[in-house]
Amino acid sequence: MTTIRLLIIEDDRKIAEIQRRFVERLDDVELCGIAHTLADARDLIDVLSPDLILLDVYFPDGNGLDLLRELRASDSASDVILITAAKEVDTLRSALRGGVFDYILKPLVFERLEEAVHRYREHLNRLSGLDQVAQKEVDALLPRSGQEEIPAETADTDRLPKGIDGITLDKIREVLTTGDEWSAEEVGAAMGASRTTARRYLEFLVGRGEAAAEVSYGNVGRPERRYCSVSRK
Repeated sequence: MTTIRLLIIEDDRKIAEIQRRFVERLDDVELCGIAHTLADARDLIDVLSPDLILLDVYFPDGNGLDLLRELRASDSASDVILITAAKEVDTLRSALRGGVFDYILKPLVFERLEEAVHRYREHLNRLSGLDQVAQKEVDALLPRSGQEEIPAETADTDRLPKGIDGITLDKIREVLTTGDEWSAEEVGAAMGASRTTARRYLEFLVGRGEAAAEVSYGNVGRPERRYCSVSRK
């Protein structure tokens, strides 16, 4: 399996340290550098050519979206996951126009980063296995593929997006109804699946309005995303 070379660009040193620890927990991911300013980031990108960049928006010496636009204008091969506290729709629009692979709101939770990198790896694997593409391959590669909302009353197996199995989805629903709040790891253990798989299904249910999610800091202050069935709220 090819190692993903990753660069962190974050001005807050404490947040950068949290991201560093999270990255070191990911399989087959190599942290190749950390930049706390956009000036340093440009130098590191030029020298290291990372596969993937974790990028904040607000910096003392500029805006991360400007760096994103520079990367796209220069046809850089580095992909970007934006990790930011910016909740403005205009910021999201700019990020999408700039071609970000993912957009994650702070506080960063390890499971959300793990899922994003997992999807990024799958994306790379699909690309590496293709010589030419038909429309179905294009649809599978585009970020919007499989993200459209489906009304619950019409969500049969044939209408579910790729990667979502109806039987597994029903198991997730059943687990959520047996307790108040669950982490992705707890749901995975309850149904005999991995945390990554459980999280993918949980986020799908959140997107459809069947589940709700909130960040909990737990006993030691480490942020954790917890889920519950909307019917139990």
